[in-house]
Amino acid sequence: MISYLSAAMVLIGVVIQAAAMAPARRLIGMLPVGSLRNKWFAMTGLIIMFILGYVGYVVVLWGRPTEWHDLPIPGIFVFGAIFVWLTTSLSLQTAVDLLRISMLEIENVTDPLTQVYNRRYLDRRLEEEIVRSKRYGLDLSILLLDIDHFKRVNDTYGHQAGDAVLSALGSLIKTTLREPDVAARYGGEEFLIVCVSTAIDGAGLVAERLRHLVESHQVEIADDSGGRKTIQISISVGAAGLSGNVDSMDKLVQAADKALYRAKQEGRNRVVIATPEVIGTAAAGVPGSGLAELPEGIV
Repeated sequence: MISYLSAAMVLIGVVIQAAAMAPARRLIGMLPVGSLRNKWFAMTGLIIMFILGYVGYVVVLWGRPTEWHDLPIPGIFVFGAIFVWLTTSLSLQTAVDLLRISMLEIENVTDPLTQVYNRRYLDRRLEEEIVRSKRYGLDLSILLLDIDHFKRVNDTYGHQAGDAVLSALGSLIKTTLREPDVAARYGGEEFLIVCVSTAIDGAGLVAERLRHLVESHQVEIADDSGGRKTIQISISVGAAGLSGNVDSMDKLVQAADKALYRAKQEGRNRVVIATPEVIGTAAAGVPGSGLAELPEGIV
């Protein structure tokens, strides 16, 4: 009787060990290729070895006389199996919770339509980059861009088409930027790009590259008949760089906004750079001051 009880306890351990394989496999599926994933592969191998060892113990000791004092060994087997199951289950739950927290953090700082950062994140990050640039004497530039005639797109094709345009522009911006740069939806159809450790000339080239990419891209939208059609859009860009006169977030954004306004005035679909040295003159109302276009052939 005791021998059967001992065997039953070990077999219960086998079932628990087998159950531990399920969360281990799910966890492996969630992990990227790398050392951590390989360690969990090794963990599943150990679980299989434990299962074989448990079965071997039952086979070897089946039918042999067993006393009450022999029961702690099968009991250890059961509790060991429970420990393995708890380890894999809690590891999986921890990974799921961390993934959920990470997704919530991303959603909290990401614009859901364009998949670039939102204004809340931008304000904090731009302030941090300005402080870092001033502390270490690094260059910093921003690009403020606006979709040309965006209201006309909404009025002609509907707001769903406008959303498609915004989403497409967000994707194009993300493909253009370097890893350290930051792109965010500034408001409505406006986007702001922070070009980290980039002088104004370099930012102007980035802006022109993006402008050309947008100009040559066809945005696909649904038409009234249920089919698909393409429309072409363009952007105007104002660029500004951190300098002695432009030394805060408000001044930097204001300078880029002035350049963007000038680009709109001059016919749209172009890049205009704000010259920090004369922005104050432009603000005083002197026409044509404070802004400089890119050299001929770039704009």
